[in-house]
Amino acid sequence: MENKNDFLGTEPIGKLLWKLAVPTLAAQIINMLYNLVDRIYIGKGIGALALGGVGICMPVIMIVSAFAALVSAGGAPRASIFMGQEKNDMAERTLGGCFFLQLFVSAALTVILLLWNRPLLMAFGGSPDTIEYAVSYMNIYALGTIFVQLTLGMNAFITAQGFTRTSMLSVLIGAGFNIVLDPIFIFGFKMGVRGAALATILSQCISCIWVLAFLFGKKTRLRIRTQYMRLTPSIILPCLALGLAPFIMQASESVIAVCFNASLQNYGGDIAVTTMTILISVMQFAMLPLQGIGQGAQPIMSYNYGARNEERVRATFRLLLKVSMGYSMLLWAAVMAFPKVFITMFNNEAPLVAFAVVPLRIYVGAMGIFGAQIACQMAFNALGNAKASIMVAVMRKFILLLPLIYLMPHLLPTDPTRAVYMAEPIADCLSVLFTVVLFRFQFKKAMARLER
Repeated sequence: MENKNDFLGTEPIGKLLWKLAVPTLAAQIINMLYNLVDRIYIGKGIGALALGGVGICMPVIMIVSAFAALVSAGGAPRASIFMGQEKNDMAERTLGGCFFLQLFVSAALTVILLLWNRPLLMAFGGSPDTIEYAVSYMNIYALGTIFVQLTLGMNAFITAQGFTRTSMLSVLIGAGFNIVLDPIFIFGFKMGVRGAALATILSQCISCIWVLAFLFGKKTRLRIRTQYMRLTPSIILPCLALGLAPFIMQASESVIAVCFNASLQNYGGDIAVTTMTILISVMQFAMLPLQGIGQGAQPIMSYNYGARNEERVRATFRLLLKVSMGYSMLLWAAVMAFPKVFITMFNNEAPLVAFAVVPLRIYVGAMGIFGAQIACQMAFNALGNAKASIMVAVMRKFILLLPLIYLMPHLLPTDPTRAVYMAEPIADCLSVLFTVVLFRFQFKKAMARLER
């Protein structure tokens, strides 16, 4: 029987990566608008304190996204590998099991966020001036956790099949509604930060309906089937093992944001914490599109690894690395040359803009080489190398960045606030070096397995 997915193994690599990566890249950029648009409207329409309050919610939002990645970032590559091996039944079992698991995870997260959001947000860097804004936003956002989980998680399985335009549309629809609803709820109904949260979850709900309608429908190659909606250990546990590295990367972003906020609150106060919200937002301009490019390459690498086509795996990674490095270098140059343009996107209050210019340049200092980190990380996942992927994630965040956040102010006591921001580029440089060396050895082993 002819394999309907064989275009992943036959079309020219450059054309195929363009075809798959452009929609996923667009989807990541559009998805980025969800939170960025909220911050832009809040920062310019309500003020810096409200922006800081929503910034305190970011670690919680990152955790929600991380749990979606725990299930889908492991499940989707495994589904692609099964398709390359012409085991579509196993691919559908993987999809059904991951969908069922995400329903349980969503319910648990919703309960936790509704019951304990205030103490969590205070621990994450809230102050008496910002906590009410943060709680108001999170009380609404928590109700839409299931929509966020299913949209992010199940959309990965659409991308894994090569339906990148469909996955892009699922994000585009939600982001479009968010852009329209934000000013209506924030200003028209005078709901403030609660309006921003309501606009976000309604938009995610619409995206969720679109994604599930496709995966339950007839156009998809892998369909969610009732008989496969079960937690089978032999199916779920390998997905969780492979998804653990993306989970650590995203969840650690939350832990790191908490540590940054707490340290900056101590040394620089609310203005330093608000600046951190802007810096993380700018970093998303680099991280999410890079992940989008990697997600476009992932089905090609996974499918051909499953089909034992060594040359196409190598060619796909080489092209992924070139594109990722080119993008990260261009964005780094733009931020360094025009920092105020990026800062004033979120707030144009003169004291905040003047304060944030130097921290922004420091924080993104290693952005130019970060394309290599993401390309290697995505390749580890595409090839099913869970151990290496976890090592990279743990090294960058927990072994390097976390200690540096607290160590740097003691090494530069004359300007401890600026020293906190310096932790990021130092950790990034060391992490990229470690990742590239590890990838060289692990990739060689993976290719040798294909030859055997």
